[in-house]
Amino acid sequence: MNNKALWIVLALVAVIAIGAFSSYNGLVGMNESVNGKWSQIENQLQRRGDLIPNLVNTVKGYAAHEQAAIQAVSDARAKLAGAQGPAAKAQANSDMNGALSRLLMVAENYPNLKADASFKQLMDELAGTENRIAVARKDYNDAVQVYNTKIKSLPTSIFAGAFGFTQKEYFKADEAAKAVPQVKF
Repeated sequence: MNNKALWIVLALVAVIAIGAFSSYNGLVGMNESVNGKWSQIENQLQRRGDLIPNLVNTVKGYAAHEQAAIQAVSDARAKLAGAQGPAAKAQANSDMNGALSRLLMVAENYPNLKADASFKQLMDELAGTENRIAVARKDYNDAVQVYNTKIKSLPTSIFAGAFGFTQKEYFKADEAAKAVPQVKF
């Protein structure tokens, strides 16, 4: 092999190596972004979980005989705290949403509770947390979309499989959230 051919082969190997390193580093960055976004969802779910005992105790003071709704929220909170992974967290979150809905229906039956300042403050905090959860879910799904697109695109897909990068799951809404809510006056 002459010198010119050797330099061409070395240049080609260098370009391939640089491309591989660049693809790998890009995938690592995107994977960490997805993991960070998931962490924000967990952070907001934890915030909601921390608020719920205060809400439950406030409702207990007014509606001691509504034990079933209060117990359902406590059970759902425990399930959410123990859930592992996106699918389990999504299911536990769905259970929490249902339990909170039942608790809020209990609150509707107690006009004095709705007027209580601590109840109002807790409801405002809970509403703010729900908004933060929605934003965190959107950010997570956006990061998953970018990541999944990247690992499926050429030439990155060649390196992605070799280095163990796999597709991530989207955070999906539970089936109950798709139902149209009934508003009655």
